[in-house]
Amino acid sequence: THFLTIGLERPLNSRRGVARLATGLSLWCLLAQGVSGYVDGSGLSNYSFPDDFIFGVATAAFQIEGAWNIGNKGESMWDTYLHKHPNFTVDGSNGDVATDSYHKYKTDINCVKSLGLKYYRMSISWPRILPQGTDNVINKDGVRYYRTLFKELLKENITPVVTLFHWDLPTPLMDLGGWSNPKIIDYFEDYAKVAFTLFGDIIKLWSTMNEPHQHCSNGYGGDNFVPAMMSGGVGEYLCAHYMLLAHARAYHLYDKSFRPHQKGKIGITLDAFYAEPKDPTKQSDRDAAERYLQMHLGIFAHPIYSSMGDYPPLVRERINNISLSQGFTRSRLPYFTSSEIDLLRGSSDFFGLNHYTTYLMSDMPMLQGWRVPSWDHDTGVLLEQNPLWPKPGADWLAVYPAGFRKVLNWITRNYGTRIPIIVTENGVSDFGGLNDYARVSYYNNYLYQMLLAMYEDGCNIQGYFAWTLMDDFEWKDGYTVKFGLFHVDFNSTERTRIPKLSAFNYAEIVRRRRINFKYIEQIPKAHINIL
Repeated sequence: THFLTIGLERPLNSRRGVARLATGLSLWCLLAQGVSGYVDGSGLSNYSFPDDFIFGVATAAFQIEGAWNIGNKGESMWDTYLHKHPNFTVDGSNGDVATDSYHKYKTDINCVKSLGLKYYRMSISWPRILPQGTDNVINKDGVRYYRTLFKELLKENITPVVTLFHWDLPTPLMDLGGWSNPKIIDYFEDYAKVAFTLFGDIIKLWSTMNEPHQHCSNGYGGDNFVPAMMSGGVGEYLCAHYMLLAHARAYHLYDKSFRPHQKGKIGITLDAFYAEPKDPTKQSDRDAAERYLQMHLGIFAHPIYSSMGDYPPLVRERINNISLSQGFTRSRLPYFTSSEIDLLRGSSDFFGLNHYTTYLMSDMPMLQGWRVPSWDHDTGVLLEQNPLWPKPGADWLAVYPAGFRKVLNWITRNYGTRIPIIVTENGVSDFGGLNDYARVSYYNNYLYQMLLAMYEDGCNIQGYFAWTLMDDFEWKDGYTVKFGLFHVDFNSTERTRIPKLSAFNYAEIVRRRRINFKYIEQIPKAHINIL
């Protein structure tokens, strides 16, 4: 209550009063988690980020580029599906224009530069480079666009961190079954070879894929994402299996044929909610939490980062047994050959992690609404969130900073410290507005939990990318929820970018290499030229 009182020293209809309330809430949030001694008298965190720590911001091609049919670009499956099913998104929107970054990339670079960042994570649109998905036709306009963008970033001393696949599969390949067809492994390797050949002289940090778990479970197992295949317990595991193998092929292609002269690094980006036992005193809830993490994170991480390789034993045994009990002749989760296990094991130079929120886990063999078979049913866990955790935007994203530290520790316990963790996405949504106090508090508290994981727990974390640079197209949510550090005026043909309070706050963290929990109060007096 002491910190809440501090926030009420000025009336709430004053911007400074609201800022002080947000500061008080941010500090109170830390105390409520049992964290003490975290700041000095000026409000600065006691721990600081190393000078060589990677700070950046992340975007994705389909979510910002627009220009869906410009410059000889081919269609992605999201283009095709949303044009055929305009009501798929909650607001009836699509990515045809998005933030128009195809035309406004220089403005975007200025935004990144204004934050004091030296790294920009982005993705290449596969169909903009290979309109048919295959390497027999390379689009020179697309190559020219990315080459220009990369050079402009480097001119400003900003390092591009490039993801090859962030969900926008070329439609001709989706027509063949997408990631449920094993032939996709060859096509992805061909695409990777084209990208390494065309851009590898200037791109030194690559990620093969973004969040295969979300892509497969929501797109192939369910209908929250395109392609909305609804192939629960079968297609979603085929997708996971072939995405892993495609990643490994691209990694070894780079490692053998490009790394020796290009001298870059390559990895993969996985996602994870943290799984907190609903009742930590109950063994069944503790088992449910561990089972969830193994079934949804370990299923991708264990084949790559563990010393033994292959799927986690818990995952293999559980899906095998449930498949047999359902009358299947063989497991619905495919097997890797011994050579494929070797190919996958060690196939990443870093552990890319996207983390947003935490769920409370309890054992639940069956829940009304689950399809059988399905990934959810195989996991057998009920997901809930504490009603006291704030939800400033999307319903799935509750704020629980301690979960960030815990998931970083889970990864470290399971896979060690030899491979560094790079947090490739972290952020929170709201419903718009420049005074995004909830986002300021989120970044302050989540980043502080990451510092604790680094300094008190020994986690090897080398980088952090905020999601996201600006409000964008958020998949099925369309433009209804906002994640950006910069507001985008989607009612204007100019798609004007305006910095939010969180942009000033993040720039201050990057500048000081420490978190200033009181900086939000100083923003009206700050002389920072954001745009």
